[in-house]
Amino acid sequence: MVRGIEVVEFACGIPHLLKGDFTPDVGRGIDAYSMRQPLGVVAGITPFNFPGMIGLWMAPMAIATGNAFVWKPSEKDPSTSLRIAELALEAGLPAGILNVVQGDKEAVDALLTHPTIQAISFVGSTPIGEYVYKTGTANGKRVQALCGAKNHMVVMPDADLDQTADALMGAGYGSAGERCMAISIAVAVGNVGDKLIERLAPRVAALKVGPGLDPDSEMGPLVTKEHLAKVKGYVDTGVKEGAKLVVDGRGLKLQGYENGYFMGGCLFDNVTADMKIYKEEIFGPVLGVVRAKNYTEALKLVNDHEYGNGTAIFTRDGDAARSFANDVKVGMVGVNVPIPVPVAYHSFGGWKRSVFGDRNAYGAEGIGFYTKVKTTTVRWPTGIKSGAEFVMPTMK
Repeated sequence: MVRGIEVVEFACGIPHLLKGDFTPDVGRGIDAYSMRQPLGVVAGITPFNFPGMIGLWMAPMAIATGNAFVWKPSEKDPSTSLRIAELALEAGLPAGILNVVQGDKEAVDALLTHPTIQAISFVGSTPIGEYVYKTGTANGKRVQALCGAKNHMVVMPDADLDQTADALMGAGYGSAGERCMAISIAVAVGNVGDKLIERLAPRVAALKVGPGLDPDSEMGPLVTKEHLAKVKGYVDTGVKEGAKLVVDGRGLKLQGYENGYFMGGCLFDNVTADMKIYKEEIFGPVLGVVRAKNYTEALKLVNDHEYGNGTAIFTRDGDAARSFANDVKVGMVGVNVPIPVPVAYHSFGGWKRSVFGDRNAYGAEGIGFYTKVKTTTVRWPTGIKSGAEFVMPTMK
């Protein structure tokens, strides 16, 4: 929720970012000015994994730029959106400005086709995001669809491996891997692979898995029984494809929670780019290690992947870090930062099939998405020459 609250704070200071431009005397006795105006009614479709934060990436930006906002949360955890809407009313937001609509695909389709809705903001999987984008734009709406990911962390030979292992534990297994910014592939460059596995394996095996309300838990359950089966299926596939399963968390059972959707962390080594567990987003506590001979090969792995949401490089070499940040084809980059989610006054968004649409979330990109520009050219009677003019106003 912290990043969501930061976006609220950013939106509270938005007026100076909404001001237009004024240019006097663009022609003889002619002035011109521009302004940003709201679209009208806009909507947001948010996923289960951050039921408060992602809605707060959208609603404050939409409302602060003058729009009414319709929020369609995930049907898997609908209550957070309702509570936020209640708090907004208590804070004095007029009724009808922040609206919550519950439902599944039927509700989504209603928003995508409703003539009153002018824009749709979406966060979720790539197949659904592509559907939202195509359907929304076919109905004349602006759409920003932030989608799936397969985030790589490139580990250079000079990296501090203790810090790197800490980063991979948090980024790979935090939120049970159920976040679009999770690191799911570590690219071990040169001879660093064995040392990295040596540090990771005991820590992954010792992950404290438990209920979310237990303060000692490091990782909670997966969201549904069906998703648990899907993640375990990916691990099965990885074994069949020939990756080395160093730590197997599939058999985890918690006393008193035998029917819960828990699994332990899984760690693969010797993953290759042709494997399903490398190509597809697993969205679970599964980390794969790929071996690369050198930096060039590591960069190619990242750039050749269909997803381009987030990535990171761990190194002490400033030249390597600068080259990576410049050359990598990914929207959000971390240098010794494993989950490089931008602060509220920058913007969140990926590249390639991690996004559909040309605007990112929040920050200046969010302002551009939720507004349209109107430009007015003004001339008063004293500046009007007699006779018809058959050309546009010029500097004459």
